Amino acid sequence: MKDVGHTLAEARRRRAAARHRPASVDLLLVAKAPPTALDRYFFFEDVLHQDGLFGHVASSLLRRKPTRENKAELLAELSRRRVFLINVVEDPFDRRPLSAHVPRLVERIRRLDPNWIVLIKADVFDAAYRAIADAGLPVSPVRVPFPGSGQQKHFKKAFARALVRSHVHARTA
Repeated sequence: MKDVGHTLAEARRRRAAARHRPASVDLLLVAKAPPTALDRYFFFEDVLHQDGLFGHVASSLLRRKPTRENKAELLAELSRRRVFLINVVEDPFDRRPLSAHVPRLVERIRRLDPNWIVLIKADVFDAAYRAIADAGLPVSPVRVPFPGSGQQKHFKKAFARALVRSHVHARTA
């Protein structure tokens, strides 16, 4: 059973994502799961530390250095550019294998109807790519590593390659 803090964080994540969800999605990013730290999340405007995924996505797509002070502005710009992020696993404390979440993920992607999908993290790609591609959804065949643990440069290059067929572009330098 979920504790009150967990339930409140889950509701806060839903509200934050809804606030920054564009009316239509050009680029859909699919990551593994929200952080287990209840005060961190891609769409939270007040993250104090360990906001690496947002930082690398924003700097690659917007060509601006993300700071704590400009995160709300950059989230709004990503939304204007019709970029959105979802997670394969919606509850960070759900320990089932990623493959157990893929059928629901495919349905969630269908409802969002994105023009292009980029999977972030090797295990996300390995678990979900084939099912998404087999469903006829426009998914990049590029494995994009998570931008942590020394993978930041690899993320930037792979992310730029993954966007080649999309209408959104990332810088590679």
